[in-house]
Amino acid sequence: MYNLLIRLGLRFEQSADEDQFVERFTLDDLGRTQAAMILGAFVYCAFSVWDWILDPTIWITTLAIRLAVAALVLLPLTAVLPHKSARRFAEPIYLAYCVVPGCVLSLIYLLLEPGFDHAAAGMIIVILFVSTLLPLRLPSLIAFCAVTWLFFAVCESFARHELAGMRFVNNFEIGMAYALSLYAVGAREFRARRQFRTEQALRQETIRSEAALAELREAQAHLVQAEKLASLGQLVAGVAHEINTPIGLALMTSTALEGDLKRLVRSVDSGQLRRSELTQGIARLAEGTRLLFSNLTRAADLVQSFKQVAIDQANEDRRRFELHSWLIELMSTLEPLLRRKGHAVRVSCEDGLVLHTHPGALAQVISNLALNAVVHAYPDGRSGLLDLTATRVGDDAVRIVFSDDGAGIPADHARKVFDPFFTTRRDQGSTGLGLHIVFNLVVATLRGQIELSSAAGSGTRFTIDLPMTVAPNEAGEILAPA
Repeated sequence: MYNLLIRLGLRFEQSADEDQFVERFTLDDLGRTQAAMILGAFVYCAFSVWDWILDPTIWITTLAIRLAVAALVLLPLTAVLPHKSARRFAEPIYLAYCVVPGCVLSLIYLLLEPGFDHAAAGMIIVILFVSTLLPLRLPSLIAFCAVTWLFFAVCESFARHELAGMRFVNNFEIGMAYALSLYAVGAREFRARRQFRTEQALRQETIRSEAALAELREAQAHLVQAEKLASLGQLVAGVAHEINTPIGLALMTSTALEGDLKRLVRSVDSGQLRRSELTQGIARLAEGTRLLFSNLTRAADLVQSFKQVAIDQANEDRRRFELHSWLIELMSTLEPLLRRKGHAVRVSCEDGLVLHTHPGALAQVISNLALNAVVHAYPDGRSGLLDLTATRVGDDAVRIVFSDDGAGIPADHARKVFDPFFTTRRDQGSTGLGLHIVFNLVVATLRGQIELSSAAGSGTRFTIDLPMTVAPNEAGEILAPA
């Protein structure tokens, strides 16, 4: 029997699934079920009018029986159903609610003189109520049908029928009503179980999808961080190469100064110092000091510029800064790398543009655009011009345009450049996250917009519109390009 129910789709193999389904099926829309139970109690008592029509002499007795059933059984069972301790007994409560009035109805028909001549109609109404308005499962309905039909048959055996053959007619009509109700309840339960299986499968698939998405986001976050560190590493290499020149010159100058100073000291100690030697020595010391100061100052400026850019890129806090000087400082850190590739940089910015935003995010955006241009815009190794302009747009917005005169981007690639992991140089170690990072920083952190304009052979132009002031805690999460 157990296996048969499983094959028919009327039982789950796992007992946990079965218990969960039964609880949901019997307690689903509990308010509507309670309303139906109250309505059932009212209709059960209201049918005393029918008793009065059939046999007015016994009407008071049957009315009292109906009211007693409603007051002692139907309404208390309805009232106790919402309590937490009673919810796990919901199906037995429904079964008792149906069986008691169904059996008592046969007793009422036994008291009425011609009651069983009209009993089928009353029983069919009870069956209709049970099968349509109460969340009974098929086993419970079978129990209801068996008990009430047996009680009906027993009571009818003591009754007298005015018309011959009414016993067969009653049982035939009630039997057909039972059959139809069993089919209706079975079909309803089958559909509910199928829907439950579908929801369970969707829920499990959703859990798996969310877990996979969380893993993907974690991997993406790691790759994004690696890409940011890689771009910062390129800046380090470029600045280190640039700093090496003034530091090396300063070291050579200090070595030469040391030699001149030793010769001058030896001449002083020997007492044979001539005026021309003193004058020449002082001049060489002065020139060396000037060269030493100049080269060390250049190195210190490069270190300071790189330090500020590195701090900005590592720091997500807002601060107020003047855009023109900030751009000059930023591009000075990129200049060694760009100059080594033979590229020229032109910066044009309106004076007096003061932003209150995230300089680290903005530095990352411009750095990624510049490095992306170096890698992709000039594949043939030729040098080019990188142009950076900033102008005010409206009262509280700024437009930053970064363009190059390189190879441009084909139309089929231009639609996907902001997508994560899209790259045409994966075989050369590119992760395809540079422009995706740019998109997310502009949209989510800087609360702006970025547009790409490019065509094969005609260079590339990125237009970024940003608010001059970003409210605190306004930065969003990682986005996907629309």
